[in-house]
Amino acid sequence: MATGGKTVWVTGASSGLGLHTAMALRADGWQVIAGARSFAESGRTEGPEPGEDGIIRLPLDVTNEASVKAFCEKALGITPRVDALVQCAGMLVLGSCEETSEEEFLRVINTNYLGMVRVNREVLPIMRRQGGGKIVMFSSINGLLGIPFQSAYTASKHAIEGYAECLSMEVKPFGIQVMLVEPGDHRSGSEKYRPHAAAMTGESPYAAAYDSATKVIHRDETGGSDPDVLGRKVARALDRKRLPLRKRIASPDQHLAAILHKLLPGRLNERILTGYYIRRKPE
Repeated sequence: MATGGKTVWVTGASSGLGLHTAMALRADGWQVIAGARSFAESGRTEGPEPGEDGIIRLPLDVTNEASVKAFCEKALGITPRVDALVQCAGMLVLGSCEETSEEEFLRVINTNYLGMVRVNREVLPIMRRQGGGKIVMFSSINGLLGIPFQSAYTASKHAIEGYAECLSMEVKPFGIQVMLVEPGDHRSGSEKYRPHAAAMTGESPYAAAYDSATKVIHRDETGGSDPDVLGRKVARALDRKRLPLRKRIASPDQHLAAILHKLLPGRLNERILTGYYIRRKPE
């Protein structure tokens, strides 16, 4: 269990894996300061008083630099240190590559990838001044491989993977550690953060394949792993003296998919994934 009143900031903590991770960290003894856009509407943002679960909630929109700065200032007013930062804010848009609009791509990239960049830029000077810290960024199995009709999300997670490698090398001399969390499907999240691209209608030339793939995606998410277990695994990793660069938290078949993606020829991987997601005949 964490000791010494260590403080962790968690972004995207209103629902999904961010919420479960924040709760696990609080149960592990961390002082948790959680940020999310919805907290501005929750009525719990006046003053630094924790909720009934012991988590302090502050409004945070990672797509807005002023909001990021305000969150960091308020959090530092509560405790002068940030021992760890866990970045979970994210969303996806389901749609074909052709019919996902530029605005929809930008919205996903701005939240999932650039949102992390904004928060890190504010937190890194703090961690350098205090002599160290830990930064955890949520990627995904989709940061390692692509699946049909999740191109915007997959692109954002691939960007996070490369960015984290660069960041880890740059900040190591300052005592700052970086870890990527690569979750597979988990039972969590809200359909609010999984919209369909506006162009994906029954008139789309991709309609049949899209319908098949999104049904598989929904089935895998609703039948996914326990998000509480993921939260506890992240908490245990943060309690360690040294963070691994990557921590994959997924079911055995998803671990296997990531391994095969590295080992098998690209076209063979493509046939396997296409056959899994796009059923040509009704089941």
